[in-house]
Parts: sequence; C-alpha cells; structure tokens
Amino acid sequence: MNDLTCIQNTKLENTGFYYTMRLIQGKYKMFILYTLMHYKIVRFNEMKRYIGNISYKTLSATLKELESDKLIHRKEYPQIPPKVEYSLSERGKSLIPILDTMCEWGEIHKKEL
Repeated sequence: MNDLTCIQNTKLENTGFYYTMRLIQGKYKMFILYTLMHYKIVRFNEMKRYIGNISYKTLSATLKELESDKLIHRKEYPQIPPKVEYSLSERGKSLIPILDTMCEWGEIHKKEL
C-alpha cells in the first residue's frame, strides 16, 4: 500500500495516520514520550525539569492523557511523601522507531537553518 492509497478511498479521520496523530498531538506529548524513551523511568518533578516551560497542571493532565491512551505506565509507591514513576508502556515503546526517525531527521535538517 502506498501513501496515496491510505487516504484515497476513505476520509482522513479513518486512517492510521489520523489515529496516531490523535494520540501524540499536543504541545508536550512528544516531549514526554521522548524523555521517557531516553531516561526510561522518570518521576513527575524530574519530567518537569527536563521539559522546562510546562505548568504542573498541564504536565499532570498530559501524563493522564498518555496513560489513558496506554502509551505510558504510571507506578505509584505507597509512601509519604508519595512517589510516582512514569515509563513507556509496551504500546508506547512501539513508538520508539518513529521518535528515533524524527531525531535523525532533525539532526540532518537543523544544519540548514
């Protein structure tokens, strides 16, 4: 199946591309996925430091969305203060080749600017 065939006989919203974009679109989702790909297991405040300019509320909401979509795993430890760690789920790990390809593309083309 070539790229044109994917949308030739259907609406864009019925394609795999649309579904994928629905899961990963958003200002910070790809940053979170990339961070988890690189660091494997990350706590909430570490994630905030890695991403930088993101509010606690936005980070929390975005993590919940990614967890709901089964792209990340949230592990909570029953202790005080609470300890929560995030990692890629198996489904999220299946995005690693896409993230790697985006990194490679960026390394090649950032030199053009």
